Amino acid sequence: MPLCLKRFEFRQPPASRRGRGFSVAPCKLTIVWIAIKVATMQSNSKRIVRLARGFYSCGALELARRLLGKRLVRVLRGARLAGRIVEVEAYIGQEDLACHARVGRTARNAAMYGPPGHAYVYFTYGMHWMFNVVAEREGLPAAVLVRALEPLEGIELMQRHRRRQDLGDLCRGPARLTQALGINRAQNDADLCAPESQVWIEAAPPVDATQIAAGPRIGLGNTPEPWLSKPWRFYITNSPFVSR
Repeated sequence: MPLCLKRFEFRQPPASRRGRGFSVAPCKLTIVWIAIKVATMQSNSKRIVRLARGFYSCGALELARRLLGKRLVRVLRGARLAGRIVEVEAYIGQEDLACHARVGRTARNAAMYGPPGHAYVYFTYGMHWMFNVVAEREGLPAAVLVRALEPLEGIELMQRHRRRQDLGDLCRGPARLTQALGINRAQNDADLCAPESQVWIEAAPPVDATQIAAGPRIGLGNTPEPWLSKPWRFYITNSPFVSR
């Protein structure tokens, strides 16, 4: 915060008050107040800059790269939990045989067909939630899976959710990060741009292209080629929080 300066001038009291135990020699004092923010309050005092709709209105491959380095935020019962996005995967359209849209529109994947900048959250393996960000224009099913975060805020609460203390293990993997942040079906189709949303993504400096690596997506099982080997997974190369 800027320094606040104020000048006070103390003058000799009037003759009528002299000799009554009140005497101040003429002087000029400059008092400088330095407002120091408490470290634990810094994150709450920062100006929140939610990414606007235009940020998401692009192709899924471009959005995947754009999301790296941005901050995913979840507010849960008044507590703010947040992490820096360090790993993502893109899934694009009905022709992508690794994408949920390959079977057409269903109740489960309907959020993928919606406006960009919405969340697509689905349940998998009977136990895990996965958080995705919808891309492309409305009606074209595409989304970016957030695979890993670097924990930044609300770490103690994340540790309770995960029942683990190891910082490096809290959000390393898509199922772990949703558990840590308390993301579930209730956030499916949430508008990440809406002021009232309890989950959103905040602006942050872009990651340099030299620090971004690409490779095949993970855990696709029997997905046929060329979709199995598409290099649509992107991650920050020097981050210890990447899933693999």
